[in-house]
Amino acid sequence: MKDLLKEEEKLFLRTYKRIPINISHGDGVHLIAKDGTRYLDFIGGLGVNALGHAHPGITEAINKQTAKFSHLSNYFITDIQLEFTTKLLKYSNMSKVFLTNSGAETVEAAIKGIRRLKGSEGEIFSLTNSFHGRTYGALSLTDRKEYKKGFEPLLPKISTIKFNDEEDLQKKINEKTAAVFVEFLQGESGVKLISTLFVKLLTELKQKYNFAIVADCIQSGVGRTGKPFAFNHFEFMPDIILIAKSIGGGLPLGAMLTKSEFNESFSYGSHGTTFGGNPVSCAAGLIVLEEVFENGLMKNAEELGNYFKNELVELKKLFPDKMKEIRGLGFMIGVEMNDNCTLLIEKLMKKNVLATCTNKNVLRLLPPLITTKNDIDFFLYNFHEVLKQI
Repeated sequence: MKDLLKEEEKLFLRTYKRIPINISHGDGVHLIAKDGTRYLDFIGGLGVNALGHAHPGITEAINKQTAKFSHLSNYFITDIQLEFTTKLLKYSNMSKVFLTNSGAETVEAAIKGIRRLKGSEGEIFSLTNSFHGRTYGALSLTDRKEYKKGFEPLLPKISTIKFNDEEDLQKKINEKTAAVFVEFLQGESGVKLISTLFVKLLTELKQKYNFAIVADCIQSGVGRTGKPFAFNHFEFMPDIILIAKSIGGGLPLGAMLTKSEFNESFSYGSHGTTFGGNPVSCAAGLIVLEEVFENGLMKNAEELGNYFKNELVELKKLFPDKMKEIRGLGFMIGVEMNDNCTLLIEKLMKKNVLATCTNKNVLRLLPPLITTKNDIDFFLYNFHEVLKQI
């Protein structure tokens, strides 16, 4: 593995701190290293692998589509794009779609659509500690200083509102507001849920000033929280929904979903993408939608997510000096530790469990939606053992 990492240093720009495991293949909720070690994967491709690894339905769909054609210019429309998009609109209750490659590209499309419809002078807001992506528009919305450092100047007329601060929301929103981008369940900041009071006030202000509300569900969408999208926990409907990550079943795919008000936000030639809505990705995405919404995986995330959280709360009672708070919905869970969780991640890896640390001290758990109670119990047992060691 050391040789592999040395080779990586020679070839790649320094953007990722790699996990020192040489992966051979995946199998459901597990990753298997070349030395045969089997790891429970609760990183889940950072929320991408909703159906786990090497899902037979996705494999079959990809092979079937590749045998026809793997790519066509978006000057053509394909049957698989239509089938995927029809189902996506059905489960989102939105009007139209723009298909992309990724979450960041989806955010960029939303910024452009809002500017075109609402004009160039309006202020666009995101929330503090938000994460919307790494490209310039998405980075301009992202409120993480460590990601922005050295890349200024960023886009103008983009500001932040304090997360869950109704007073700051009331103070900053006015007739000049064009849009507010909201992660109803923030991921990178440490899995933090927006408050009901904040959503209620945001809705009232929208009715008064007619700005757009964009729900960034790139990490929290497609059944991960036990409902179709994180905002569904609030009986709320945004103007634009942004999704990516899990929607492609491991292949690059994203979507901007819009209400009818935004049907004319683009015209022929005003926006586009080479690979967005790639037919092979759409074939995989169709399987994801069927499994999540029609074959019970969303319900699985809801029921086992509740079990997982409750067991973690019980574990916290045993280690109050190490565990601070349990947060999240469904299979998007954050365990806030009292100290930096880097050592915790390393010790879990030695127990054949993979997870990530976000915002320095939050253990972020993004299990595949196919995860079983036995998988969760395996994690809980080994987490308990590690907590006794540190």
